Amino acid sequence: MAEEIAAEGAEGGKSKKKLIIFIAIGFVVVALLGAGAAYFLLGNEAAEPAVAAEPVRKDAIYSKVRTLGGKPSFVATLKSADGKRHFLRTFVEAKSRDQDVVDALTLHMPLVVSRLNHLFSSQSFDELQTIEGKEKLRQASTQLVQEFLQEKIGKPGIEKILFTDFVMQ
Repeated sequence: MAEEIAAEGAEGGKSKKKLIIFIAIGFVVVALLGAGAAYFLLGNEAAEPAVAAEPVRKDAIYSKVRTLGGKPSFVATLKSADGKRHFLRTFVEAKSRDQDVVDALTLHMPLVVSRLNHLFSSQSFDELQTIEGKEKLRQASTQLVQEFLQEKIGKPGIEKILFTDFVMQ
């Protein structure tokens, strides 16, 4: 009988050691999983070299440049070498990323429209028939509005002027 108790005690000691080992392994696995999850979720900021922060690019804001009365198009008479009357009708939008610039553009819209009308009326029908002529007019329009905004609010404000419709007759 004493031999049976001794044999059970020896087996019980082995099973307790196995239980302790399994629990210890479980803790190690859980700790490793937790560390891996933290590394994945938080990123490895300490290991990455410090990079200069890039400026956050705001979404573009497109604002229609409208004539008096809210009409969305400009109509201008063009100069022509053939002596006939030719007309330009275009829809104009300004691309910006700053709501303050859009507000300033809206406030000073009559002056902007007046200057653009003058620019459009001074164009040649023959030049505007080419892609290069249209691009040159778009760049001139952008520069005109940027200079105007620089004068009024102290910054050019818009990235570019876009023609969303461009019809010549």
